[in-house]
Amino acid sequence: MTLSNTLVPIAIGAVAVVLLLGLINMMRGGSANTSQRLMQLRVQLQFLAIIIIVFVLWWRSGG
Repeated sequence: MTLSNTLVPIAIGAVAVVLLLGLINMMRGGSANTSQRLMQLRVQLQFLAIIIIVFVLWWRSGG
């Protein structure tokens, strides 16, 4: 398995985990500060995931 085949699922999985943690925190009525930090982390991870996906697509097309 190549590095590009590993990075994309890891990036998407990280976004999903943070999203689920945020949803769980909201459903339990957790701290608003925690929800805010998780949302900021999710947005940052989504940006990173998009960068990784675009790079992998560019790499596979022959660069």
